[in-house]
Amino acid sequence: MAIYKKIFVGAFLLFIFGIGLFNVLSKDRTFSERENRPLAQIPEWTLPNFASGKFTARFETYMSDQFVWKDRWVQLKAMSERASLKKENNGVFFGKGGFLIEPFEKPSDQFDKNMEYVKNFTAYAQEIQSYMLLAPTSIAFYEDKLPLFSQTASERDAFEVAARQLASVAGVIDVFDTLQSNKDEQIYFKTDHHWTMRGAYLAYREVAKAMGIEPYEKDDFRIETVSKNFFGTLHAKANTIGIEPDEIEVYLPRFDTTQMVTYEDGRQTDSLYEWGYLEKKDKYSLFLDGNHALVTIKTGVSNGRKLAVVKDSYAHALIPFLANHFEEIHVLDLRYYHSDILTYMTEQNISEVLFLYNIANFAKDPNVIWLSQSIRE
Repeated sequence: MAIYKKIFVGAFLLFIFGIGLFNVLSKDRTFSERENRPLAQIPEWTLPNFASGKFTARFETYMSDQFVWKDRWVQLKAMSERASLKKENNGVFFGKGGFLIEPFEKPSDQFDKNMEYVKNFTAYAQEIQSYMLLAPTSIAFYEDKLPLFSQTASERDAFEVAARQLASVAGVIDVFDTLQSNKDEQIYFKTDHHWTMRGAYLAYREVAKAMGIEPYEKDDFRIETVSKNFFGTLHAKANTIGIEPDEIEVYLPRFDTTQMVTYEDGRQTDSLYEWGYLEKKDKYSLFLDGNHALVTIKTGVSNGRKLAVVKDSYAHALIPFLANHFEEIHVLDLRYYHSDILTYMTEQNISEVLFLYNIANFAKDPNVIWLSQSIRE
């Protein structure tokens, strides 16, 4: 019996030291395709950082991100979660019909703060017509697909609170009912937190109604399936197996359109789509090349209307519809754009602004505070 114990201890120590050695020798990665995010790099050691505890915290994040074979370990954990009949992993529910669904957390103080930032900005920038679209996520319509006894707060209730607060200063756009009545169509991805372009089209019609625009009909577009192998952010987060991939559709105008898209680095393209992403894991970045601080779109529309869209990535699938109605669209993402927004809008002669966030993200996004940069006492 003693020899078996020695073999077991020896194998265990060999495994531990072997993993440590591989961690030391393996090359650091800069980006995770699975998680679609940059990975932490080894922090610089300085005495102030060490004394404050920042170095230790950053080193811990670095070790977590760079742990050898991390993706395999995470997938193994997910497999064990499913095998033990758990109903979720990493905060993502394993729903019926292959749906992966994130619950909506009860809004915290951050939601109230963000509402104040938007309200104060719109009240201060009275010369700019403001609109707010807080888009529901899939949890708002597919609670019936959740495992038994799953807990989630109500996105509809949170929206109603926001609508009451903003009604006096902005046009609040409600897309809940139109999405609810079309929930049997694929208006949301099953493996990703975004709506599909089909869902975005339904929202576009409500935006058009609020903005006094005559929307194009579905028959005015050629609907093409451009990918049948999309696994999105929820799939990466849950790390589950046995889930069917999503399809990605795009709505291409049957009518003549022109646009010139300029990114903050000066790069220009005449397309609202970056088709190369269809060959990558991050296929949703097909729409407007993913996240950027500032994107400007100049179109062939000659009506003098210039729109700013302050947004998260839910806007990306909807903006191609709006591009058919505005002479210019300026797309700003407060996660990266930290300059004075009102000054920028004034300099660009922008007369309308649409705040477009999914409500779950808006409820906890700390970057909305950058709207307050524009308000001077």
